[in-house]
Amino acid sequence: MSTTISRAITAVSSVVLGKDEQIRLAVACMLARGHLLIEDLPGMGKTTLAHALARVFSLDYRRVQFTSDMLPADILGVSIYDPDTRQFQLRQGPVFAQLLLADEVNRATPKTQGALLEAMEERQVTLDGVSRPLPEPFFVIATQNPVTQAGTFPLPESQLDRFLMRISLGYPSAETELALLSGSDRRDHASTMKPEISSAELMQQMALVGKVHASADLIDYVQRLLAHSRDSGLFVVGLSPRAGLGLLRAARAWALLAGRDYVTPEDVQVVLGPVTAHRIQASTGGASATSTQQLLEAVPVVRRS
Repeated sequence: MSTTISRAITAVSSVVLGKDEQIRLAVACMLARGHLLIEDLPGMGKTTLAHALARVFSLDYRRVQFTSDMLPADILGVSIYDPDTRQFQLRQGPVFAQLLLADEVNRATPKTQGALLEAMEERQVTLDGVSRPLPEPFFVIATQNPVTQAGTFPLPESQLDRFLMRISLGYPSAETELALLSGSDRRDHASTMKPEISSAELMQQMALVGKVHASADLIDYVQRLLAHSRDSGLFVVGLSPRAGLGLLRAARAWALLAGRDYVTPEDVQVVLGPVTAHRIQASTGGASATSTQQLLEAVPVVRRS
C-alpha cells in the first residue's frame, strides 16, 4: 500500500472511530472502481464516512437526499432554454461529481433509483439523446435504511448488482461511543480534513489494481465458489459471472492495500461477504451472510483430486 493511501485511511479512521475494517473495505471498493452501498440505521456515521473519503482523496463531492417526490432530473440535470442563444443549455445535476453520496437511496421511487443505473454502469448519462461522460474517478456511495422502516422502496436486483460491495457500520463499541460522546462533533472534523492524496494519484493506484497478479489456482478457487453457489442449493439464485469478476477485482484491491502485488485466498475470503451478500438470497430464508460463510466452509482452497 502506498504511503499516501495509508495516510488517507488513517485520517478517515480518526473521524469514523472504531470502523477500521469498514473503512478499508470502502477504500478497496473505490480502488476497484466499484460503488458502495451502506445499509444501516440512521445516525451510524454513513454520511460522515462519505464526506471524509471525499476530503482525504481530493474528490469533488455532492450529496443528494433521496425522497419519495424526487425526479430523475433532480439527479441527472435538465436542459433549460436560453433565449439569448436560442438554444437549450444543460444545467448539470449532482451526478456530475467524482463522489456522489446518494443518501437514503431507497426512499426514492424505483423510477428515480433507476436514474443512477447508466451512471453507475457506464459512467455516463444520456440527456436529450446525448451521452455525456462523468468525471473520473466516479464513485457512488449510497446509503439505505432497513426495508422494515416506513417509506422505503426496496432496491431491485438490477440496482443492487451495480454496487460492488455492501457494508454495514453498526453500533460502536462502548469505548468508541465514550470517545464520541466526550469529543466534538465528528462531522465538524470531516469538514476540516486536509487532502492526503490527489485524484490523479488515486487514478494511478486504481490502475495498479489491475496489475495485481491472480494465479491460475486462485482463479480456479473463485470459479469453484461461483459454481457452488449455483449448485449447492444454498441460494435461490447463484452468483453471476459479473459477481465473480467483481469478487476478483475487489480481492486485487484488498491485496494492494496489504502491500502485495499478488492475491491470496485470504483476500478473496475477506471481500466475499461484502461483494456477494446483497446479490444472493438464501434458499432457507435465512441471512445471506450466514449462507456466504457456509459457502466458504464448503469450498476448499485447493481443488480436491
